[in-house]
Amino acid sequence: MASPILLGRGYYWHDLHVDQEFITYGRSITETDLMNFITLTGMTEIIFTDIQHKGAMQGRVVPGALSYTLIEGLLVQGMIQGTGMALLEIEKKILAPVCVGDTIHGHVRIEHIRPTSKHGRAVVTSTVSIVNQHDVTVSTYTAKRLLAGDPQKITVESH
Repeated sequence: MASPILLGRGYYWHDLHVDQEFITYGRSITETDLMNFITLTGMTEIIFTDIQHKGAMQGRVVPGALSYTLIEGLLVQGMIQGTGMALLEIEKKILAPVCVGDTIHGHVRIEHIRPTSKHGRAVVTSTVSIVNQHDVTVSTYTAKRLLAGDPQKITVESH
C-alpha cells in the first residue's frame, strides 16, 4: 500500500520555474483584524485608531504592514508550508491605501531561482503584487526566500 500524501505541503524549489505565476485566495480585512494588528504591533497611530479622523485618506485605512502579513499568511498556507526555510530579504512599495472592508489577494511571479551549494536548497526570488477587489494593485514586494529541495531530487553530492 502506498504512503498517504501529505495535504498542504508547499512547493519545493524543484517544483518551480522562472516566470511561473500563482494567485492566492482573497482575504477580506475586518475591523477586528485592524484593531488586533495595531494593538499587537503598537501601531496605534491616530489614523488607525480614531474612526472620526479626517486625514488625507478617507475610510478605515489599515497599515501597509497588515496587508503584507495577510498575504504572507496565505502564501504560507498555499505555497511554502513545510518547504520554506527562511525569508532572506524583502523590498516593499505601498501604492494605494487599503481599508477595512477591502478584499485583497496576492499575485506571485517567480523571478529567479539560485540553487545553493549545500543541502539541495535554493534561493527563490519572487515578486508579489497585492491586489484589491477593484483590481487595483495596492502594494508590491520582492521577496528572497530559502526553499528546501525535493528530497527525491537531491543528489548525494549536494549534501
